[in-house]
Amino acid sequence: MSSPIIDIERLLPLSKVENAAILSASGDITIAYEANLPEIFTLSDRDYEAYHQAFVKAIRLLPTFSIFHKQDWFMETAYRADFEKAGKSFLSRSSERFFNERPYLAHRCYIFLTQKPADRKLATSVYSNILRKSIVPQQTTNPVLYKDFLDCTGQFERILSDSGFVTLKRMNDDELAGTANKPGIIEQYCFLLSPGQQPIIRDIHLKDNIQIGDQQCELYTLSDAEDLPALCGSRINYDKYSTDKTKFSIGFASPLGQLLNCNHILNQYLFIEDAGKTIKRLEAKKLRLQSLSGYSRENAIGSDACNDFLNEAVGEQRLPVKAHFNVLAWSDDPAKVKDLKNLVGSAMAQMDAAVKQETDGAPQVWWAGLPGNEADFPMNDTFDTFVEQAVCFFNLETNYRDSISPFGIRFGDRLSGKPVHADISDEPIKQGFTTNRNKFILGPSGSGKSFFTNHMVRSYYEQGTHIVLVDVGHSYKGLCDLVSGYYFTYSESEPIKFNPFYLTDGDILDTEKKESIKTLLLALWKKDDENFRRSEYVALSNALTGYFQHLEKYKDVFPCFNTFYEYLMEEYLQVLEDGKVKEKDFDVANFLYVLNPYYRGGEFDYLLNATENLDLLNERFIVFEIDAVKDHPILFPVVTLIIMELFISKMRKLKGVRKLVLIEECWKAIAKEGMAEYIKYLFKTVRKFFGEAIVVTQEVEDIISSPVVKQAIINNSDCKILLDQSKYQNKFDQIQELLGLTEKEKAQILSMNKANDPKRKYKEVFISLGGQYSKVYRTEVSLEEYLAYTTEESEKVKVQEYTRQYGSIQKGIAMLAQELRNNHPKN
Repeated sequence: MSSPIIDIERLLPLSKVENAAILSASGDITIAYEANLPEIFTLSDRDYEAYHQAFVKAIRLLPTFSIFHKQDWFMETAYRADFEKAGKSFLSRSSERFFNERPYLAHRCYIFLTQKPADRKLATSVYSNILRKSIVPQQTTNPVLYKDFLDCTGQFERILSDSGFVTLKRMNDDELAGTANKPGIIEQYCFLLSPGQQPIIRDIHLKDNIQIGDQQCELYTLSDAEDLPALCGSRINYDKYSTDKTKFSIGFASPLGQLLNCNHILNQYLFIEDAGKTIKRLEAKKLRLQSLSGYSRENAIGSDACNDFLNEAVGEQRLPVKAHFNVLAWSDDPAKVKDLKNLVGSAMAQMDAAVKQETDGAPQVWWAGLPGNEADFPMNDTFDTFVEQAVCFFNLETNYRDSISPFGIRFGDRLSGKPVHADISDEPIKQGFTTNRNKFILGPSGSGKSFFTNHMVRSYYEQGTHIVLVDVGHSYKGLCDLVSGYYFTYSESEPIKFNPFYLTDGDILDTEKKESIKTLLLALWKKDDENFRRSEYVALSNALTGYFQHLEKYKDVFPCFNTFYEYLMEEYLQVLEDGKVKEKDFDVANFLYVLNPYYRGGEFDYLLNATENLDLLNERFIVFEIDAVKDHPILFPVVTLIIMELFISKMRKLKGVRKLVLIEECWKAIAKEGMAEYIKYLFKTVRKFFGEAIVVTQEVEDIISSPVVKQAIINNSDCKILLDQSKYQNKFDQIQELLGLTEKEKAQILSMNKANDPKRKYKEVFISLGGQYSKVYRTEVSLEEYLAYTTEESEKVKVQEYTRQYGSIQKGIAMLAQELRNNHPKN
């Protein structure tokens, strides 16, 4: 015989929604909040303890006969690509395609505070409003009582918000009851809808099990003290991310939250009754059990347990409450439904709790979860405890959130790899975490360091940043070719070429430009330990002024070292002679002789006479690959001076434009060549010019041995970025001390890559912002991005081969990626 069909409106226990409150048919008033929780894997042991205490304090403020109901929704969702936002960028569009339909668990959290009428009869599984109707008591219509309740909820909200862990937003009428186009939370709960879905009415079956539309629901409860763990706390160790040296903390109930990978709602209820009456009831129970203890050992144990509970309540001023926790899990796939009990049971086992599947009383428990109907919860499904212990069972975290800043980098969520937009430059300054944008990157060989830096500079470049990279090892060749940047490198067939004399359109011969050319000429003329006289400096200054006036006069003369040298020989010698400049004041013959190798036909005639890649000021992506010249006594000082002049010129002349200079391992050689002071200056000053300086290093010893890095770079880099440090696990204390890392940050760093998804190819990266906020992200990219960033020689050769074959690096990468995907469909 089929079950009768009942219109849900006839059973709905809610009277109305108004003034951002839900009024039930039994006279209960419910205020609802949407809660923003901290991101998972970002809290320390102390954070969890402080967070736990904030909830305890807030709940203790709630009035007698009130109910605290926290409802956490976790729904399987897929990432939807936004090609409009990706724009025309080849790599950004590849990334959107790669992540499109990536599954993840979307989380939202609500807190419902309910005030019951004082004389309301307690509900049970038998006496539930799913089975009966009721009348609104007079007390509910009393405006004074409503105002008192609002005062309590306001204090509750303030204490949680002041903790710094949670932000609460009171829900309005539309968010509660919904609109014609958007379901409210009441409708969402009845029909298992997400907030973005169109409102839809589904059939609800309650006879043998709970079924909502096609969704088969299973209800698992923690409602009996016997099923609870012997011990509970604000946190537990997450073994997957822990090491012998570090214990990685997650919330005690996290296994039932973000880590339970299925559609589910975690309901957490606390019922605040009259504490005095509760104590009296338990005193009577204790005496009853005591008098019967002679007949049964269980009675004696029960009497002792009651006594311990009462002693704790009185001795430590604990607030006794009734509590209940349940997980409502669902799926439309019968095979997955069978697996739900194993999933939930395994999660509860991590908390040392026993799973109980609710069957007979499931409809009543599910119905009481309806926002506004908490007061009709069947009290036979609750247990006595204190607020402190009950709060341990709260879900305290949410998934990674996108930064609200328009500027940033695409990373991945640690659990699912869902794209996360993070700003590690501007937003941290606004939030007070950092005072500069500088970054210090530490990662041993093979940790994915170059891969990460490629991803970072490419993200910055696509958002309008001027980028100067100083590299050894050709890590940025692919990316530079892709964005058609300038790539300066040295080989016998293609020697490195510059032209410091060339002024681009809009550029002028200002004091800074003159000073940089003079410094360069002096470096080529004099040895490091050889001083120059004031008269020599003045003579060079006059020579430069005269040369640029000569260029103004003769427009057909191309500015370069060759024409400067010719000007000196043909015109400036006469100027010196006319000015009666003595040889001891400026030995021009010696100057011309020493600089002759840089003139046409000389050994280094290519170095300062470039005729291409001249517009360095306006070019947004410039790489100096200095591996082949870093030990050259002539070329290297020139290259370092050109780099210094270029970035300072960009820094001062490009107003309102973001600039970034990234110095790879070669900072060791640069520091030796008299650039130590420049690096110090750069790290201290660059923030004033909307810029950031980044240094990348591989070995811990490098930090210790170089006073420049230790003092100037580390102290002036508020953002610390570390890659896989597992090989330093046993000597990490030294790194921790040098970088000033906290115990929480140490645990996060050593957790990297310990539990990576074996089906996906990625490395993790740790980012600390001023020591106040830190997180581990995935650096997971599309195949096209991977081929642009790769530093594997065999893969780089393949990319170059396809580039030649298809005429451009973009087409080459696209065709190679397509071919690899066809051969390996999972990529």
